[in-house]
Formats: sequence, C-alpha cells, structure tokens
Amino acid sequence: METHYVNNNGDILENKLPTINAGNRAHLYGDGVFETIRVRNGQPINLEIHILRLIEGMSVLKMRVPNYFSADFFEKRIKELLEKSNITQGGRVRLSIDRAPGGTYKPDTNEVTYFIEAFEIQNNEFVLNHKGLEVDLYTSIRKQNNIFANFKTKNGLVYVMGAIEAKEKGLDDLLITDQVGNILESTSSNIFLVSNGVLYTPGLDEGCLGGTMRMKIINLAIENKIKVYESSITPQNILVADEIFLTNAINGVVWVSGYRTKRYMNNHAKKFVELLNNHYSE
Repeated sequence: METHYVNNNGDILENKLPTINAGNRAHLYGDGVFETIRVRNGQPINLEIHILRLIEGMSVLKMRVPNYFSADFFEKRIKELLEKSNITQGGRVRLSIDRAPGGTYKPDTNEVTYFIEAFEIQNNEFVLNHKGLEVDLYTSIRKQNNIFANFKTKNGLVYVMGAIEAKEKGLDDLLITDQVGNILESTSSNIFLVSNGVLYTPGLDEGCLGGTMRMKIINLAIENKIKVYESSITPQNILVADEIFLTNAINGVVWVSGYRTKRYMNNHAKKFVELLNNHYSE
C-alpha cells in the first residue's frame, strides 16, 4: 500500500501518523472552512474556483486572508503532495483552512493555518454510476439559510445526521430541506431537476452550497444551449420531474433513479458526464 502524506501548514507528514496539532480550533469548535478538489491525470481541476470560494468563506468567518493565498500557491503545494504520494491519475484533495490555535469561543487571533490531504480514487475520468440512487427527504433537521450556507464550514452536522438517517432507512441519500420545506441539496451534493429538457436547481440565495461542480454544470448547459434556471425546488417538483441528478466536485454527476415510488431516467446525466470529460480533455 502506498504511503500518502499531508501538508500541515508547510510541514509534510505521513498520513498514518498523528498530524493534527493539539488546540486545533477546527477540532475544538468547528472553526474552519474546507474545499474538496478533484484530481485528474495527477492534476487538480477547477482549482481557481475552489480557492475563490475558500477565500470568500474565510472572509465570512472573519479570518485574516494571507496575501500569498492564491490558486498558484496552493497548486504548488497540492502537486508536491500528489507527487510525493505517487498519485498520478484520479484522486481527491481536501484543503482545510482553520483559525490559528488560541482562546476558547473567543479566539486569540484571526490568523489561519492550512492543512492539505491527498487520496487516490479509482477512476481518472468522470464515470456515471451504473445503479441510480434511491433518495427521500430529510426533515429531522432543517438547514438554516444564513451567511455560512453557501460554504463548506467545519460544522457539517446536518449532513452527517442526514447521511446516517439515509443509511438507517436503507437509502443511498437524503435531500436536505429548508425551513419551509423546499429542497436545497443532498447530504453531499447539489441537485438538478430535468423537466421537458430544462434544468432547474436551487439558487444560492436560498441557502444551498455554492458547489464548484454546480457552477460547472450550469456553464456547460449554457454553452450547449440547454436551458437552466435557478429556482425553488419543492417535493411536488421532484414528483413531476423527468430526471434528477446530483453533482459534486469528486463524483461529477450522479443520477437518481428513485424517489419513493417515482422512477427517473438518466439521459441528461449521461450527457453531462460526457461534456465534463470532453471539457477536461481539452
């Protein structure tokens, strides 16, 4: 088994050893943000978009953004980690930014530290799942629409509890809902509906995660003259949709085959997997 490594604020360490320092505020208080980045042919993709969202999230959390934090800065460190871990094809990278240690709920400083992890994954290109997902609604906890909603913060309990409930119910995933019952996303992905050849997805102002793959699919749809609208998604919309697919940075596009007794096709999901692979091959 290959030895993989992490970068803890500039220090390269084996990931089989303890690598998180005592007093880490993300560990103590969830005081941090992160990005999950897809690797293809040993190269991180969509990195500029990820770093832009990361820096926006840092600003929302009132963290001081070092002037050297840039896509170029993190690209060099990610590539160094991928090379050292011998990840030359498909992979995923998790890039974390945590407020520097010190203080309790009231931090001593707004300075930050970074932490990068790299893992191999089986597929180099994006591949559509052979078996569609079975999903339902998650209503035990509603996601709040606030200034944190569009970012990947270290407080992810609504997603954790939703994923646990999905497993308990024998389902593949659950759909996260807001205070009025509208659907925002799944426990790990953004959501798109297809009705009469038109794409619909919740808007960022409604409180869904501002996913990088969500943005890529919207752009690919526009480029290929497929209509796409940001709008509220209700359970009734789910029932009358022709297709549902989920998107995230690592898996690309994942099709949903069933919601309760409703069945779905995957024509658009197949199309977007093809468009994604063509886009990154170019």
